Amino acid sequence: MTIAEDQTRDARARLDRLWSRGRDFLGTEFAIMGGAMTWVSERNLVAAISNGGGFGVLASGSMSPDQLDAEIAGTRERTSKPFGVNLITMHPRLDDLIGVCAGRRVGHVVLAGGLPPSAVIRRVRETGAKVVCFAPTAATARKLVKSGADAIMIEGMEAGGHIGPVSTSVLAQEILPVVSEVPVFVAGGIGRGEAILSYLEMGASGVQLGTRFVCATESIAHARYKQAFINAAARDAIPSVQIDPRFPVIPVRALTNEGTRRFMDFQRTVIDRFTRGEVGQKEAQLEIEHYWAGALRRAVIEGDIENGSLMAGQSVGMVTREQPTAEILNDLVDQAVHALALRSGLIGKAYGGEPAYGSKIVSGVVE
Repeated sequence: MTIAEDQTRDARARLDRLWSRGRDFLGTEFAIMGGAMTWVSERNLVAAISNGGGFGVLASGSMSPDQLDAEIAGTRERTSKPFGVNLITMHPRLDDLIGVCAGRRVGHVVLAGGLPPSAVIRRVRETGAKVVCFAPTAATARKLVKSGADAIMIEGMEAGGHIGPVSTSVLAQEILPVVSEVPVFVAGGIGRGEAILSYLEMGASGVQLGTRFVCATESIAHARYKQAFINAAARDAIPSVQIDPRFPVIPVRALTNEGTRRFMDFQRTVIDRFTRGEVGQKEAQLEIEHYWAGALRRAVIEGDIENGSLMAGQSVGMVTREQPTAEILNDLVDQAVHALALRSGLIGKAYGGEPAYGSKIVSGVVE
């Protein structure tokens, strides 16, 4: 065995120790969860992520109980590995969806789209499933843990879709040091293994990636949707803009397109109508909120990348080609292992003082 091979083996063992808590919680080889992306995170991609060693998560979105039941069954036909289901807490039939998960013996449920009441967390746990909850602050994380959450997800504003105001790196610094009772997973803007490693070393049990998997071979996203991701840079993924504070717009990060520009004009038109007394405030707010109705499906499924919603995280700049899901996962792991192996080359004299992968040390700097 060469020095580099020896270091790589030791680095992989170190990585496995770093995310052992997350792996045990998920029951997977890698503590990498797939972000639940509506229309994208369906049976094919979810099964591919789980088969590749990660943890796929079905995006239930606005599905009916029957639709979710069929999607879980379809996923089970494609993988025998663990996967989870993401449920939206504001769904009008949430209790029925929980019942579907219970009937299908889903092992992990991710509650998203608002802070879940204690009763909902308790209801999911009574089915035998583990509950993962999103927490925007340390105080909220602690409250959710007391309410019974089995794991916490922190997601920064770099993520795609609906976002909060705080970056992933800041949330990690705020929450990871003070929440240790349960596993904590980090999401938002993660596109390479080195970033995964950094959060694990800060105390995370694992990570979640969404944007990175959109262009997976197994993803059913339209070819034009995938090409938009491949062509995009990080700065192309921007949050939706609110024109008037009287009409709040929940920020959504997506690739800018003609639909984005028209949304700005649409807000101005609606607000002008409100100012002239033609519509009430509630009606105007609903018109603004409904602008994007069906827009994500138009983009993902139909390929209308000009008028549809191209939800994407800032890590989209690291999506450079279509790849099999297993290859994406292995690339991420290899990058993390390589970073660890390089470090061992700098500090480990057990290998004759030779840095890993043919690099050399000059005045303390790797070249």
